[in-house]
Amino acid sequence: MGLFSLPGGYGQRLCATTGFWVMLLFFLQNSKGILSSSSYLIGLGSYDITGPAADVNMMGYANTDQLASGVHLRLRARAFIVAEPQGNRMVFVNLDACMASQIVTIKVIERLKARYGDLYNEQNVAISGIHTHAGPGGYLQYVVYIITSLGFVRQSFDALVDGIEKTIIQAHENLRPGSIYIDTGELLDAGVNRSPSAYLNNPAEERSKYKYNVDREMTLLKFVDDEWGPVGSFNWFATHGTSMSRTNSLISGDNKGSAARFMEDWFEQNGFLDGVENLNSDTYAGHSIPRRISSIIPSLPNYDELRDLAASYQSTRGKPATRMLSVSSRVRSALKQTERPRFVSAFCQSNCGDVSPNVLGTFCIDTGLPCDFNHSTCSGKNELCYGRGPGYPDEFESTRIIGERQFKKAVDLFNKASEQLKGKLEYRHSHIDFSKLEVTVPKQGGGYEVVKTCPAAMGFGFAAGTTDGPGAFDFKQGDDKGNAFWRLVRNLLKTPDKDQINCQYPKPILLDTGEMKEPYDWAPSVLPVQILRIGQLVILGVPGEFTTMAGRRLRDAVKSVLTTGANGKFNSNLHVVIAGLTNTYSQYVTTFEEYEVQRYEGASTLYGPHTLSAYIQEFQKLATSIISDQTVDPGVQPPDLLNKQISLLTPVVMDATPRGTQFGDPSTDVPQNSTFKRGDMVSVTFWSACPRNDLMTEGTFALVEFLQNKETWVPAYDDDDFCLRFVWSRPAKLSTHSQATIEWRIPQSAVQGVYRITHFGASKSIFGSLKHFTGSSGAFVVA
Repeated sequence: MGLFSLPGGYGQRLCATTGFWVMLLFFLQNSKGILSSSSYLIGLGSYDITGPAADVNMMGYANTDQLASGVHLRLRARAFIVAEPQGNRMVFVNLDACMASQIVTIKVIERLKARYGDLYNEQNVAISGIHTHAGPGGYLQYVVYIITSLGFVRQSFDALVDGIEKTIIQAHENLRPGSIYIDTGELLDAGVNRSPSAYLNNPAEERSKYKYNVDREMTLLKFVDDEWGPVGSFNWFATHGTSMSRTNSLISGDNKGSAARFMEDWFEQNGFLDGVENLNSDTYAGHSIPRRISSIIPSLPNYDELRDLAASYQSTRGKPATRMLSVSSRVRSALKQTERPRFVSAFCQSNCGDVSPNVLGTFCIDTGLPCDFNHSTCSGKNELCYGRGPGYPDEFESTRIIGERQFKKAVDLFNKASEQLKGKLEYRHSHIDFSKLEVTVPKQGGGYEVVKTCPAAMGFGFAAGTTDGPGAFDFKQGDDKGNAFWRLVRNLLKTPDKDQINCQYPKPILLDTGEMKEPYDWAPSVLPVQILRIGQLVILGVPGEFTTMAGRRLRDAVKSVLTTGANGKFNSNLHVVIAGLTNTYSQYVTTFEEYEVQRYEGASTLYGPHTLSAYIQEFQKLATSIISDQTVDPGVQPPDLLNKQISLLTPVVMDATPRGTQFGDPSTDVPQNSTFKRGDMVSVTFWSACPRNDLMTEGTFALVEFLQNKETWVPAYDDDDFCLRFVWSRPAKLSTHSQATIEWRIPQSAVQGVYRITHFGASKSIFGSLKHFTGSSGAFVVA
């Protein structure tokens, strides 16, 4: 029955107060959904965390020669906040970084407490890394993780802490009534097991439960604002961030960072289309100019007119600029007003420990034959065995393909997501000392026994690296004995005692990192374990890289506690995901059986053969506390070692250009009257300065501009686009001269017209002052 069709006096009284009801409805509709039927408030945020693009060692491969020298894709922190209108709330942050860092997490929480009081704290904030191996290092606080970066790098650290804080602030200020939907699906061709011989050591009965030797399920959350509709998505899928090789020197989010860029651009162009069938790969990879240029020339001139128009725009000499020019020129600049919240999409990491994106297999670079199955060697040498990505030998193409595959699956799940998350928000968090933790485990023949974890140590197989990035010297995966020479080298640093050797068995100890304390701790001992619950979704925040089977065991153990001991609180439709590399980093976690094999992952499982059992035990405690509505012991706080950090990275002293030139001048320009086709590479080199002078946060070093209406240059592509690369170099390590080469691979979707390439930078004088500059190439035609 309608509102005004009620019988008798009710209808008369309602008609008499129509104005009141209209005003009330108007107020409710414009009060951001105060009385919305949504059970949650949701907010999303995103901020630049790219960091220093020069001289700093990349985090991940531990290759001392892999120093940043430019940008392939900018790095971002992406966050969502979910809150009950009058209750709990939680934050999940996904970083385009190799991993989370304990000291970064500590300092972010300190800042949040200073700003919001107890609203956000270590209990309800999770910070997770995607595991790209193409981001600047030096931001972790333990010695073993910053040796190759010559110690602590304050710029890397500050970029992360500042960016995470700003991301959370943005999400907090965007909190509005909304709903969250979830969907899952299989992605079959974005990861393979890189240690299959170790996986095969797991019990056959257990392996028979699973179709694949890696997890192929993607779990996606779709965030829908009550007013604006879809505003973002986060998904979890396990594959390493190693599509970019150990010799790459350009900062990049690798396959997951690329997937995030593709999906955010896709939504901006096609967000309400069903499926991706009608989108060519170039368009949904975010390369389409019409997305960015609101008013393309209605009728383009013919080719001769375009060439004449381009000829009238010569290169510009370098000239002074403001830093804001780089920010405002950025294609996706936050300064540009938009009607609706900007769409945020994150591709989060899961139990990727033994999962490689190099899906074509492993081959010897000297013979082209497959590598040895058990040890991943070629004629006994591990450094000759490499995995091949689907774009082999082009690592950028492999990155694009694996990113695109994740992106397409995410779009499919996004469009189909219909199961709504409903129920309480809950979280549990505890710090656990893993160095000597008592763990109760099943005993062969029945019953239980109490065992202990060990102080951290790394085995000989660790130094062999993986098929994604082999190590050097005579190490090999699967080494359970070690050798006398490297034991002698080890003993110069720290000789493990008998108890440690027995505890870590069968791992032969190469570095006894947990007992090395000079000049400060080499490895963590206190680690966070965390559970976040949003209705029927449970997120397990783990501070390391779980292998496929280790992750399965942990998920199953937590799910069993929540569904069998909950007295109806949870049903079997519970989604449990692992968020890898969260809050802290402590390397790998394998099963007991994989540990016995001592491939790279087992040799990098720090706390001994019972590490996984310890995690399962502690996560089961957290799960039990949720179903019983009990609090948990917060545990002992980890150390804050920020004031003990040492940095040996040489600072930038000054920049200079050759006589007769100035910063921003093109040193190698496009030829006059140039015409390029789609698919061609356009390259321009400028006299430049060290990118460490200004990180251009939320700005850009490189820009492709489109000539609109014959007189206005409009941003078309920047260093956050897959097709554009900013490559920085100097002729010698201590030279004050440097150059920036900007390479643009013209997308198939590029609009015909006139273009130019522009560079932004900042130079440092001998007195320490900075001067920003810009310069542009000559114009050219894309026909």
